[in-house]
Amino acid sequence: MDRLTKDKRSWNMSRIPSKNTIPEKTVRSALFRQGFRFRINKKGLPGKPDIVLAKYKTIIFVNGCFWHGHQNCKKAGYPKSNTDFWKNKIENNIKRDEKEVFELKKLGWRVYVIWECQTEEIEVLNKIINSIFSLDYERK
Repeated sequence: MDRLTKDKRSWNMSRIPSKNTIPEKTVRSALFRQGFRFRINKKGLPGKPDIVLAKYKTIIFVNGCFWHGHQNCKKAGYPKSNTDFWKNKIENNIKRDEKEVFELKKLGWRVYVIWECQTEEIEVLNKIINSIFSLDYERK
């Protein structure tokens, strides 16, 4: 059972930012330190990607584990109250994400997702970034 009233819970949830989140800023900072330059929240591309590295034809989404249904993650899952609403909300987010990734790949972009939980340790994040860019491209 939720300890907050419906109005108070709604107010709390409305205060959660959809862009420029701490995980996004952490990823952007790590990319910048490694010499990458990028655009953020690029309009005109499906899903307004969080990070666009046009030089590498690469897009990175930084997804919140709860909001995007990160499987087998302790930060994901459904709240105990209003479960049907949250299940529907998160499943719709997952479907929308899949559609956006499909559309971006169709346009020739390489698309990666970095999860919120992967941004908590900078060593882990740097390994992920290095693996993304060591696949096909030689950095200059």
